[in-house]
Amino acid sequence: MQEADLDGLLLFQPEAFRYAIGAPAGVATMWGRAGAAIAFVPADAGLALAAVVSDHALPSIRKSAPDVELRSHRIWIDTVDTTDAGSIAQIDQCYRRGGSTGERPETFDREVSFGLLGELLRERGLSEARLGVDVEFMPAADFAALKHHLPRALLTDGSTVLRRLRSVKTPVEIARLRLAANAAEAGIVRMVEAIRPGSSVKSLSDAWKSGAKAFAIGKGVSLSGSWDYISVGPDLSDANATVVPGALIKADVGTLVEGYSSDSARTFVYGEAPPLANDLDKILLEAFAAGLEQILPGNTFGAVHRVVTAAIRRGGLSEYHRGHFGHSVGGSAGIEEWPFFSMGNEELIQPGMVVALETPFYGNGFGALMIEDQFLVTSDGTECMNRLPRGLQKIMY
Repeated sequence: MQEADLDGLLLFQPEAFRYAIGAPAGVATMWGRAGAAIAFVPADAGLALAAVVSDHALPSIRKSAPDVELRSHRIWIDTVDTTDAGSIAQIDQCYRRGGSTGERPETFDREVSFGLLGELLRERGLSEARLGVDVEFMPAADFAALKHHLPRALLTDGSTVLRRLRSVKTPVEIARLRLAANAAEAGIVRMVEAIRPGSSVKSLSDAWKSGAKAFAIGKGVSLSGSWDYISVGPDLSDANATVVPGALIKADVGTLVEGYSSDSARTFVYGEAPPLANDLDKILLEAFAAGLEQILPGNTFGAVHRVVTAAIRRGGLSEYHRGHFGHSVGGSAGIEEWPFFSMGNEELIQPGMVVALETPFYGNGFGALMIEDQFLVTSDGTECMNRLPRGLQKIMY
């Protein structure tokens, strides 16, 4: 923030709120509009974090983040503290005693929450501050309303600052991503065990989910989500495809732990692989190894892309063009986070980043092959979070 000449960040995206405050933003964020939850992160480390949250989410956020200064606004959910109330009349008194009387908004009142934010900044002497906003998330109408409530502040796009903050992971984030990667890989093991002639894409997906969930339960963890892109055979879009001899089976999968998503992929063949599949697998393995050698602190994400592309071209695919060969992983809204291993990305690789490197081939009418592993960038290289062999693996009849 100092490098960007910002006095603070205003964060509205639910995932960004959780990252900054350390607690979920609450159910009111389901509407996808700015104002249901707002995190204020001051550039001055001596100032406390602050947040504007819904009255419904207030108790849980206060418990999870006791050092954060909180202001609350009312949402549509009618909730009252009924401790020791034994009658309807006493419940009614609880409403009055808790200040919960009066009409509630249809969902939440953006004007009220923005007004509370304005009061907070004025009390801290920051009404004319230079503030970065996660503009990549905020709807244009909400940004206009925010400027109306903060007329003297200089609001600028803080998305890049937020991206850079999030790209280097904390120990807690790293632990979540490692556990998520391990769970996803346990799911792949279970999926492989379930492969039989006639196995459907759905049955393989179900087996994968079962294995991932069982692993997490064994670790005392409840997964917060999962996703999978499993293809069988030559038609990559055929959700009804079944396993037959020679079929390529690609599993690109991830699980979520506390909202943090892993990302890894492996490819299998049922029986003997077509010679062309072996040739392609060799190219992908060599390109993956070449890229991995370049994932070093101080190198650029773009350098990795250039090296991987060159290796694939040396293998004979002179017209292979891929926008990126991997990305950061974390707790953002999607599976893939910035920075990307893309051609023009000169962002520096740093220790503490967790990235996924991938070398895929998709051939409609042939099938998919993919290698993808998740790595923690260390001071002198990388630590792989996956254990399964990378190349095309044969599953015998």
